[in-house]
Amino acid sequence: MEKYTIDEIKHLLQQDIVEDSFLEKLREDSRSGVQRLIRQYDNKIQKEYDEFQKFITMSIYENELRYNGIELIAGVDEVGRGPLAGPVVAAAVILPADCWLFGIDDSKKLSEARRLYFYEEIKKYATGIGIGICTSEEIDRLNIYEATKLAMERAIAQLPCQPQHLLLDAMNLPRVHIAQTSIIKGDAKSVSIAAASIVAKVTRDAYMKELGEKYPNYGFERHVGYGTKEHLQAIEEHGIIDEHRKSFEPIRSKQKKITKM
Repeated sequence: MEKYTIDEIKHLLQQDIVEDSFLEKLREDSRSGVQRLIRQYDNKIQKEYDEFQKFITMSIYENELRYNGIELIAGVDEVGRGPLAGPVVAAAVILPADCWLFGIDDSKKLSEARRLYFYEEIKKYATGIGIGICTSEEIDRLNIYEATKLAMERAIAQLPCQPQHLLLDAMNLPRVHIAQTSIIKGDAKSVSIAAASIVAKVTRDAYMKELGEKYPNYGFERHVGYGTKEHLQAIEEHGIIDEHRKSFEPIRSKQKKITKM
């Protein structure tokens, strides 16, 4: 194997297919650089295998439904229940059976770069995507739980075709007359719900970044509306805006003080 330089071996290990016989010879190569490349290659293969296994596990609900003749399965999830400002955003995503999104996970567990990668892949291959939004005013009027359900209903209504079954993250939608399954921590257990969580997260983050440009004193592009120290300080210094949820503390108490003055 010494006829190959370290750089040549590195290039060969980056190919889609690497012969087992070649790998065995590399394992016998005494050069430390070659052994480091082998360890890196083994780690990469293990990671790919783990992602494949996780994807198969996360496809159990979808595969069971498809086994029973149900093809149009929509995963539904929301983002933005907890923030003090901005909308709650829901997404409904229908994935085809041959959509292999290895490495997909709950959007909260992914880096921003990985979320954006999967967002583009989902847009490319999904049978249908629907987005539903409830504003801060609607959240105050309805309460966050009812607003979340309404956002999900709107997302489902935006799908280009009606799904045969819904997979939801710990929710039930009694006003939607489609068969549905509620799954606790569904965004980590179903590829369809995980895809919906990613679409909802990327969509809401983009909205909050635009809000940050509109209201540069609040830092919405960084904390996306959550009650961080930075956000609370900005409220103290610059006041409450329309995008703030007046029914959420501490906004509610501050609003009452302003009303009394």
